Amino acid sequence: MALSVETESHIYRALRTASGAAAHLVALGFTIFVAVLARPGSSLFSWHPVLMSLAFSFLMTEALLMFSPESSLLRSLSRKVRARCHWVLQLLALLCALLGLGLVILHKEQLGKAHLTTRHGQAGLLAVLWAGLQCSGGMGLLYPKLLPRWPLAKLKLYHATSGLVGYLLGSASLLLGMFSLWFTATVTGGAWYLAVLCPILTSLVIMNQVSNAYLYRKRIQP
Repeated sequence: MALSVETESHIYRALRTASGAAAHLVALGFTIFVAVLARPGSSLFSWHPVLMSLAFSFLMTEALLMFSPESSLLRSLSRKVRARCHWVLQLLALLCALLGLGLVILHKEQLGKAHLTTRHGQAGLLAVLWAGLQCSGGMGLLYPKLLPRWPLAKLKLYHATSGLVGYLLGSASLLLGMFSLWFTATVTGGAWYLAVLCPILTSLVIMNQVSNAYLYRKRIQP
């Protein structure tokens, strides 16, 4: 027996709600997991994985889910308020990422090691730079008068697309970091595979939620 369009719609929304809830939990759980492993404060390097996972796993995930009609924790608030919260979370993510990058550079300087010699380091630097550009571009949406010649609808599309690319870069950096000597020496067996699945899962959910949030906004706008 074929399902009605309405039933299929309800099932689809339920699945999106469940996947969004999973992304919230995984992003938080992964960040806590890394913090427990790194024991921040035990060394200068220990702050690097904590700050980077906080930036690209937790804060950025929450910032992007802010506009999801099913998964936003603040969906009862107005879009303007959610936009402000999104910008604050993104700014905090950028600050954490910059601090994490600065500390690992200082750590390598103290050890006399070369910089950006691994794919993880290269992807991480690119992700941090992209996040900086993304936050700068977000100013044009907070204050549209700064870019009067650009249609607001196009700015939102470009910003959402660029933000998704930036999030995937951050997730790729986290994923590559799990192949580092520090992580593989600390996490082994099934726990390692579960950790690897975390940024993959959140990336898949974010790609679906961001694209559908944009389509949803277009559908409800006149």
